[in-house]
Amino acid sequence: MSAKDSMAKEYFADNARFADLCNNILYGGREVILPENLKERDTTEVLTALGLDKKTIAMQKLRDIFKNASIKYTGKSYVVLIGVENQSDIHYAIPVKNMFYDVMAYGNQVKETAKKHRKEKDTATSDEFLSGFTKEDKLIPVITITVYLGTKEWDGPRKLSDMFGDVDEELLPFIPDYRINLLAPREITDFTGFRTSIRQLFEVLQNAYDKEKMQEVLQNDEKFSKVDRETVEAINLFAGTDIDIDEKEEVIDMCKAWEEQKNEGRELGERQKIISLVVKKLQKDKSVAEIADDLEEKEEVIASIYEAALSMKPDYDVEKIYELLEKNKKLA
Repeated sequence: MSAKDSMAKEYFADNARFADLCNNILYGGREVILPENLKERDTTEVLTALGLDKKTIAMQKLRDIFKNASIKYTGKSYVVLIGVENQSDIHYAIPVKNMFYDVMAYGNQVKETAKKHRKEKDTATSDEFLSGFTKEDKLIPVITITVYLGTKEWDGPRKLSDMFGDVDEELLPFIPDYRINLLAPREITDFTGFRTSIRQLFEVLQNAYDKEKMQEVLQNDEKFSKVDRETVEAINLFAGTDIDIDEKEEVIDMCKAWEEQKNEGRELGERQKIISLVVKKLQKDKSVAEIADDLEEKEEVIASIYEAALSMKPDYDVEKIYELLEKNKKLA
């Protein structure tokens, strides 16, 4: 399992985040599914099918997250099975993948029901006995949610029929379709319905391609001043940022950290620019005093760069010179 897959699974397995995610997709942000009413399910679904050789073939597949949700809504109680599939990259066959998961979940319910009837010998007719399922038996609905954690726009299929080539229109009514439930950060228009820090994760993913927009989001949303450590780690991994995280801190001020990172980047750029200028003048056989005079810098500053650059002659790699200077600074 990749680092992204492992992080996403652990991050969204948290009941508070899982409930927040489901409420936004399924109930428009209304707090219907509660964390305390979620129960972990075994993610291994087993469906048995009869093969050509008359032997039982077992197919096993592992979901990312699968939970039993007890829902009390509009005066009634419901139970549904909800699975979450995390995608850090676009999956161009996702309808088939998710449909397979759902079929296995339903198949497993039928199988367990049949097993119970065989044990209790309570089927009333031969039809029920052969089916393993009676007229009174009911399936628990299965919902699969695809969470796309990439920074690009989703251009993959959203339903099974998107994957078909040319099909006779007269046949379409006879071909079952399957639609995915997709959450893609670039498509979210209102973040106010999120109650956990997944809001900050999705906001960053939506704006990760544009540093100016990212800056605007961080400055205008006070929620970024207190972001839990796990979310900042997820942001760094999925959005490709490099927010500094102090090992002692459980809550991070992302606004401050982002500004400090920008300043460090600016200082790094300026430092490397000076190194590059020193190297060019060194190659023209200019002395430390001459270079310091040309660049209007102190001789001791130029001298350390000059010596580090000379040690790497004739390559004069600016980044390596910078790394050497930083190393010498720490050793001093």
